[in-house]
Amino acid sequence: MFHIRPIYDNLLPGNRAAVRRVQDIFRANFAAVAGYAEKIPELLHEPFAFGYRTFLLVAEDGHGGVRGFSLFLHFPELRASFLDFLAVDRGRRGGGVGGALYEATREYLRQLGSRGLYMEVLPDEPAMVPDEATLKENRARLKFYEHYGVRPVAGTEYETPVGDEPGAPYLLFDGLGRKAPLRRSEARAAVRLILRRKYSHLVDQAYIEQVVESFLDDPVRIRPPRYVRGGEETAVAAGRLDRQFAAVAGENHGVHRVADRGYVERPARVDALRKAAEQSGLFVPVPVRHFGDAALRAVHAADFLNYLKVVCKGIPDSRAVYPYVFPVRHPGRRPKELAVRAGYYCIDTFTPLCESAYTAAREAVDVVLTAAEEIRLGRHRVAYAVCRPPGHHAERRTFGGFCYFCNGAIAAHRLSADGRVAILDLDFHHGNGAQDIFYRRGDVLTVSLHGHPNFAYPYFSGFADETGEDEGRGFNLNLPLAEDTDEAAYLAALDTALARIRRFDPVYLVLAQGFDILQGDPTGTFTLRPPAMTAIGRRVAGLGKPVLVVQEGGYSLRNLRQGALHLFRGLAAGIAAPSPQPPPSRADHS
Repeated sequence: MFHIRPIYDNLLPGNRAAVRRVQDIFRANFAAVAGYAEKIPELLHEPFAFGYRTFLLVAEDGHGGVRGFSLFLHFPELRASFLDFLAVDRGRRGGGVGGALYEATREYLRQLGSRGLYMEVLPDEPAMVPDEATLKENRARLKFYEHYGVRPVAGTEYETPVGDEPGAPYLLFDGLGRKAPLRRSEARAAVRLILRRKYSHLVDQAYIEQVVESFLDDPVRIRPPRYVRGGEETAVAAGRLDRQFAAVAGENHGVHRVADRGYVERPARVDALRKAAEQSGLFVPVPVRHFGDAALRAVHAADFLNYLKVVCKGIPDSRAVYPYVFPVRHPGRRPKELAVRAGYYCIDTFTPLCESAYTAAREAVDVVLTAAEEIRLGRHRVAYAVCRPPGHHAERRTFGGFCYFCNGAIAAHRLSADGRVAILDLDFHHGNGAQDIFYRRGDVLTVSLHGHPNFAYPYFSGFADETGEDEGRGFNLNLPLAEDTDEAAYLAALDTALARIRRFDPVYLVLAQGFDILQGDPTGTFTLRPPAMTAIGRRVAGLGKPVLVVQEGGYSLRNLRQGALHLFRGLAAGIAAPSPQPPPSRADHS
């Protein structure tokens, strides 16, 4: 049994191991160009360095072992693609890995919006290939593609030898299930771009034009079938690719039910968000794993953690204790009675303590760390931690705003072991928790868009002049917004935030997402409508980073369902869509 997933970079621990195995398989299958294997990490890290976007799919078994790969290129200005290499581990051939990889490649390219896939296969004519073993292998490859109705282009000079090379490969075309034939103008444009950007080190402009001008038939003529009866192109099937989004949600959150009137942080929020994830069709559910308390101690003060654990267990779940005495926070002046001491660790009067609060908050930490591991190991490009209660108002030694532990900060600290992390907080309220925890660190950039603290909770933080201290100076960005901020103003501020994140160039992005930025939320005043979340998702995905989405606020069930669905679809579209115009390639200047 195996599964197929995309590899976007060579930075994540799980991806680095997979890329090394891909390089081994490459060298074993393509000894004549074995040096190309060294180029694969660069192609992933700088996807447009050569004027095309590079994609890598790997087939992995249940133990994470790579059984094969597909490496293909995409030219976004023409919406044309090129299959560079497809290979299976020579020691473990069989089992349909090659076919599954090709089908997954076709599926991915359809999602990408590609109009056609070009590829090269060495000739199957005895006059051109005197070696019988090589001839047999070439025929097997052509037969493989012919099963999908993919055959060589006929009547052109694409096979013209380069220099002293004995011969050139056939050019094959896969229309990816489209009905329209390949027109001459489309083929000429694609071939010119492929030769110029992929082969500029081997061929000159005269050779390129000779080959391009040899495409005379319109529509382009395709060789008749030789190996498979019928030879009709097959439809692009779905289901070969692993879903790129993971969703993690716990069950214990439901025990945390505060019946007090006006308490809007309720279990129904998770049900609404789960339905949105299911409706999107993007997610695979991942069960929650338990993580030890060391992850909490890394960002929260020990006395604060001990207090929450002890006080919540001592409160009957039939009642909730609200802070009502707020002593000056001095170690020697803490109230003796634990329930009264709540105000020593809390920032407001509406976040209750009860046994279920600790149970749910502790599970939310496991939820976010489980999701963080999914992107850290490269299993998914986006992981959604459906955290309840939320966490972004919990500081190093305080709770409040319905938040007990800072889920996003806990995950960001864990991810920072692999490199820099950016936290982008898109809740209506300032992300004071992450700001407090990372204010003196330069390896985690904290960025927050929120209602101005002059009118919005938590009132005491989130001002523009709070930029960090010591090693963290310049690594905290607050963008406080007007009370009636609309979509245009919000997206303009988001563009400013994303520009700062691009300069920081993190390995991971933690998106602390609150849907209280949408119009009609009982705790917010912005005027954004749910479709604005699509634009937000596309912009965030445009960073090209693995994204851990951590659920924060949002208390209108309708907004949760619609806003989440639009966000996920925007993220998916942003991941799939190539840049509208790549930067000039090295080949264009050669």
